[in-house]
Amino acid sequence: MSSLEGRRVLLTGASGAFGTAVTDALAERGARVVGLDLNPREHERASILRCDVTDPAAVRAAVSEAIGLLGGLDILVNNAGIGGPASAGAPPDQRVRLMLEVNTLGAWQVTACAIDELVRTRGRVVFVASRMSFLGLPLGAAYGVSKRALVAYADALRAEYGTHVKVSCVHPAMVKTPIHDATRAAGLDLEGVSREEPLAAVVETIVGACAAPRPPRDAATTRIGSVQLFVARHLPGVADRVVARQVRSQAEAGAFDGADLAAGLRQRNLGSH
Repeated sequence: MSSLEGRRVLLTGASGAFGTAVTDALAERGARVVGLDLNPREHERASILRCDVTDPAAVRAAVSEAIGLLGGLDILVNNAGIGGPASAGAPPDQRVRLMLEVNTLGAWQVTACAIDELVRTRGRVVFVASRMSFLGLPLGAAYGVSKRALVAYADALRAEYGTHVKVSCVHPAMVKTPIHDATRAAGLDLEGVSREEPLAAVVETIVGACAAPRPPRDAATTRIGSVQLFVARHLPGVADRVVARQVRSQAEAGAFDGADLAAGLRQRNLGSH
């Protein structure tokens, strides 16, 4: 991994679990970091600016201020995101729309405000996507759609700006952070359907994408994650069958019994049982 000494980094979602850990890791490697967050918390090694990534005017002002504080920009890490359960068979509600606004359009808005400076410095953009960008999971429609759309945006950005700006997507699986609070509140648990990964592995992968001389196009955060990502992208039928077996097994074990949102899923998998 190359040194990040003196590199100027803008990080969204900087006060969350991923954001705080990534800020620490970047600073330890010598990077200068300015963060954006809807609810900023003080950080001894970075300036954190308040910014709602769904507000275009706020994003323009915050990105401009961040670039001014840094004296330029070398790396943008689009990390801000929210989660929550949503059935693909239910009409999109306000939470679904907010997930799309934050996870996809928020990253697009921030990137658009920073892209001219990144072109000037021959910089790079790192998107924190998800294994669900490629792997469909039940009751995860909104999050999966938002992250798959984020990857499509990254692909388009690479096609249009790849001569001057490097673009990477990092794909974590489940990490125990507050992003899953809404899912747990609905009586759902991702354990058994999605393999848990350590936060440190995610942070290392994100920082690696920032530092590598030849950053990865897509990067999973563990070895098993790399296998899952390969299967999901290149053998989608196999991935579908694996997920279907896991879901049925979880239903038989009673994992969905306490969730009203999963009543139909449970019935479809167990039939008359």
